[in-house]
Amino acid sequence: MRKILFLLVFALASAVTYAGGYRVSVQGQRALAMGHTGVAVVNSAELGFFNPAGLVYLENKLTISAGASAIFSDVAWQNEETGQSFRTDNPAGTPFYFNASYKLKDWLAVGLSVYTPYGSTVQWEDDWAGSHLVNNIELQAIFVQPLVSVKVTDYLSFGGGPIYVTGAVNFNRNLNRTLVDEEGNRANVTVDASGVSAWGWSASAMFNATDDIRVGVNYRSEILMNAEGGEADFENIPNTPFQGLDQIDDTAFDATLPLPAELTVGVSYELNDKWLLAFDYNRTYWGVYESLDIDFADPNIPDSQNARNYEDSNTWRFGAQYNATEKLVLRAGYYLDESPVQPGYFAPETPRNDSMGFTAGLSLDVTSKLAIDASFAYIRFDEVDASYDYYYEPGQNGPVAVPFEGTYKSVAFIPGLGITYKL
Repeated sequence: MRKILFLLVFALASAVTYAGGYRVSVQGQRALAMGHTGVAVVNSAELGFFNPAGLVYLENKLTISAGASAIFSDVAWQNEETGQSFRTDNPAGTPFYFNASYKLKDWLAVGLSVYTPYGSTVQWEDDWAGSHLVNNIELQAIFVQPLVSVKVTDYLSFGGGPIYVTGAVNFNRNLNRTLVDEEGNRANVTVDASGVSAWGWSASAMFNATDDIRVGVNYRSEILMNAEGGEADFENIPNTPFQGLDQIDDTAFDATLPLPAELTVGVSYELNDKWLLAFDYNRTYWGVYESLDIDFADPNIPDSQNARNYEDSNTWRFGAQYNATEKLVLRAGYYLDESPVQPGYFAPETPRNDSMGFTAGLSLDVTSKLAIDASFAYIRFDEVDASYDYYYEPGQNGPVAVPFEGTYKSVAFIPGLGITYKL
């Protein structure tokens, strides 16, 4: 009985681990329209996220950039051998950002940034083929960062500041592939942890090589989200002493969810009065996901370690900006984003494979102080035949691995709207 119960919650631990690995690259309408480049571009307070060192180069005393996007995503799964096919019915995700910069001196600026770089909302059909791995999941992490930007010379500046993070996760899955209660309802569990908080930091630099070329670098630290006292709610547990499942009670759990460090370097080139070109390279250190320890409050549930073995991943971003008129600026971009997920670890909690992003947008000056920023991104994920090989179901001679495999097709559309205010 104890071993069977352990196997069920071990699978649950795996799902919670994977949920922490979803990165949302929507931190500014101007940057997103340019392929999410921005570490070497000085055009708004969006620098608070991309490169705080550049805030001191903004022309106005006060600059504010704020906005939100709507993520419409669709994932389809199919197994050719069984003929089964299912797809997600995801509500729209709404990542947001707020950036403010205030210049105290010609060489000193301060700022504040609030943004959501991690999050995920995935909702599969009820009792689909992978419901023993996930039914639905919602993950959110909000970053709040006070900033300082110091100009050492006309050519070099530094910036950064501490980061406060608050987050929550809600996750539901069926306990196994077949278990139902006396009324035929699938046995399931919901895990919920809210009010999780942690601290990190960022540091950045910007170098003006010439009047036309800027080089930027930004580093954001790894952040460990310690979820303490999360709630695990078990439902539709049958009265089956043979399985021993009537002994499952709601319990609490502790876990540490790491948000990986990332390094971004980039360059921008002002070709002429009309054109600006930009390139960013981003390295995200997903290798921090070697394993995750889960500590259950119920002494009958053994603590577990869940190996993930993710790899560090790269993103290449390209962007262009064109000053069409005095009031209208057009932008376009492209990026290539590598997945950190390795063969055998592809689970449907946050189905993520290599992707390409195609972006466009504009800024329209309503007044001399206020501009409307708009962007649109189309994300095409590579079709992939993949499996999750680490789900274990009880067998007569001990635990037996039951791989879950199939073909995944994913796509996302991301419209966004924001404002830039200058004083």
